[in-house]
Amino acid sequence: MGSKIYVGGLPYATTDAQLQEIFSAHGTVESARVITDKFTGRSRGFGFVEMASSEDAQKAIQALNGTDLDGRNLTVNEARPQEKRSGGFGDRGGERRGGGGGGRNRW
Repeated sequence: MGSKIYVGGLPYATTDAQLQEIFSAHGTVESARVITDKFTGRSRGFGFVEMASSEDAQKAIQALNGTDLDGRNLTVNEARPQEKRSGGFGDRGGERRGGGGGGRNRW
């Protein structure tokens, strides 16, 4: 089973291919992805790499954490599972409270 790695502090010009190349020196890379903003398409400065084995992942973390890439200091560690997000309505569960429905009294 592979091991997923978080990579922070990436230069904004870094591509998926460059990320894969950097990590392939430390083991077999199954996937490498730079995370981009969904509206602008620009890099958000971090990404994820999945290595073929946890041994390869540990070697890469030890070798690359704290190193410099194009003037930026990399943070490399094991990725944590994504936290569950709310639906954007806080604790209201999507229901509208207070009656009315918009602030103007239309009656």
